[in-house]
Amino acid sequence: MGPHLTRRAFCGALAGAAGLASLPVRAGSPAPLTARVTSAQIAPSTYPATEVWAYDGQLPGPVLRVPQGGRVSRRLVNELPVPTSVHWHGIRIDNAMDGVAGLTQDAVPPGETFDYDFVVPDAGTYWYHAHTNSFEQVARGLAGALIVEEAEAPDIDRDEVLLLDDWLIDPADGQFMLPFGHMMSLSHGGRLGNVIGSNGTIDLSRPARSNERLRLRLINGSNARIFVLKLDGLTGWTVALDGMPLPAPEAVTATLVLAPAQRIDLIVDVTASPGETAGLLRLDDNNLWRAQVRVPVQGAAASARREAPKALPPNPRMEPPGVQDARQLEMAMQGGAMGRMASARFNGTPHGFRDLAQRGQFWALDGQVGLGDAPFATLDRGETVTLRLTNETAFPHAMHLHGMHFRHVSGDGSLGPLRDTILSLPGEPLEIAFTADNPGKWLFHCHMLGHAASGMTTWIEVA
Repeated sequence: MGPHLTRRAFCGALAGAAGLASLPVRAGSPAPLTARVTSAQIAPSTYPATEVWAYDGQLPGPVLRVPQGGRVSRRLVNELPVPTSVHWHGIRIDNAMDGVAGLTQDAVPPGETFDYDFVVPDAGTYWYHAHTNSFEQVARGLAGALIVEEAEAPDIDRDEVLLLDDWLIDPADGQFMLPFGHMMSLSHGGRLGNVIGSNGTIDLSRPARSNERLRLRLINGSNARIFVLKLDGLTGWTVALDGMPLPAPEAVTATLVLAPAQRIDLIVDVTASPGETAGLLRLDDNNLWRAQVRVPVQGAAASARREAPKALPPNPRMEPPGVQDARQLEMAMQGGAMGRMASARFNGTPHGFRDLAQRGQFWALDGQVGLGDAPFATLDRGETVTLRLTNETAFPHAMHLHGMHFRHVSGDGSLGPLRDTILSLPGEPLEIAFTADNPGKWLFHCHMLGHAASGMTTWIEVA
């Protein structure tokens, strides 16, 4: 299993995995998290190292681990040549700590610092990434995993964090292709890489033993790529989505779809025999299955498989909202190449699409390009809301709500699992429901980060 790594294959979809360093976070520890310029060997070794922007000199950034109910205390030290900030993705956090430059804080200038300090109420798989010019800074490498550990750990042999990503690398010199804000990628499907990997590298395996039980924490840290995945030589169960535990484990019987910013927690048993190679496969751009994570099987952990895993313990405040009397909102996603958006509001005045395109703005949410002075909606604290999203564009969008989780409302009125990011497909309206229980100004945007940078961003305010 796994692609043969050649110079020619460099410009194709290469895959792999590597371990992430685990850096524990102790309560009250004001440890620095330094954003700086460094280099990483993203491309095959026959190519030069790529200049990246990274936290603590690591690509991706260090894995931050904290117990549920514990405190994250980190001082962002900005050694970059540009301002930056950190968003703690998926954490139901105090608004002042959300890290959104221009909405919840000022961007941190070069040479300056900012102290993030907050309690993590929910166990699960989360991540942190830059939220100033995100479409460039995340693509350059400013992202890492934040793991909040349950008080009662599941019965597993090993916990693996896998941050999936892609990079658009120039094969001439091994550096990122410029510009990051290319009009084609902004107005189409987003910045898609020609090199694909896990944990900052390509084609690096994670050995295991037959009948070993692993927890795989999958994080899509890419700018725009939607990963379609399947298990090979592994039998698995989905136990959490976007950090939130499912009521019961769900057997993986088909492909897994992981949109940008989404997370899937799997518990898998290694069912391949010693000497075989199991792993996580992804569907590449040519509809061929490639190795995303290779798992060579070396020996046996036990002579027989275990029983199916138990559900993870629930997080607080996971009760489904009552939607019968909920406030109903509607939002249209508009614009992009092949779109039908004639005009939209930008900087307080209406503009035609051609004028917006000349300004590098291609997308709108409910007729508004980017953050307006007024929120899309002002909600009472504790109010239940349903939001119907209509995708009038020709492209998918991974819509992310800061500060709160929501549930997908099916056509029959049933509610899906808690999530913070949902994939919207063209021409397929969808509805989400949530309780506005976290006060503050919260971003709602497409996590195809080029789309957000060119208009597909709004905000709500919870009183």
